[in-house]
Amino acid sequence: MSEAAPAFLAIDAGNTRIKWAVHDGIAWTRAGSLATAESARLAGAWAELPPVAQAAACSVARDDVFRDVARACETRGVPLLRVESRPAQLGVVNGYRDPGQLGADRWAALVAAHAAGEGHKLVANAGTALTIDALAADGRFLGGMIVPGPSLMRRALSGGTARLPMEDGPFEEFPTSTAAAIASGARQACVGAVQRMRHAMTERGMAPAHVLLSGGAAGEIAPLLPMPFTMHENLVLDGLLLIARNS
Repeated sequence: MSEAAPAFLAIDAGNTRIKWAVHDGIAWTRAGSLATAESARLAGAWAELPPVAQAAACSVARDDVFRDVARACETRGVPLLRVESRPAQLGVVNGYRDPGQLGADRWAALVAAHAAGEGHKLVANAGTALTIDALAADGRFLGGMIVPGPSLMRRALSGGTARLPMEDGPFEEFPTSTAAAIASGARQACVGAVQRMRHAMTERGMAPAHVLLSGGAAGEIAPLLPMPFTMHENLVLDGLLLIARNS
């Protein structure tokens, strides 16, 4: 029987939260998160994590947040790989005109999605922002959309208008209160963006065989999606693990 790979720490520093998990060579364990604004507390938050041999991180947050990530890894004596988007990697070809502009979290998710199975794929990651990326079966990243996630839409309406509340409301097909109208509109807008990207892929003869949904806000839009999908909670972390193990 072959030995399990050394334990590995994956870190996804987003706009709102820093998420991490330890891979013990078989599965993800010891997952956790911290508000991005509290990144200086990472070392303490990791105090109870088991020893790991390597760490990899992607970040779309401010530069000082990644410095806090690096310091926390240094405190534990763990070598850290910073994952950033590339023109091509592990069978995925970056379709951006400037490949470096693609968010590292999206790149990691695309790498994981390509490795997850055959066929064209639509990769939707719902967080502060909702990213919706088209990945061809041969690994070509065709491009993608970025729209506000449900909570950011709600905040935008509350901050940009005089009488619309910030409070969350229930989803209703025909909303009968302002809070429900905002909550329902935000979720439906996100679902509509996913549908439009799926339609665009289908029109090009690349109907996605798989729709992969991930991210902290995925649960808000998942019940409304009118197409089959797979919830993939650790898509970005899986990509970080693949990239680190093949670097």
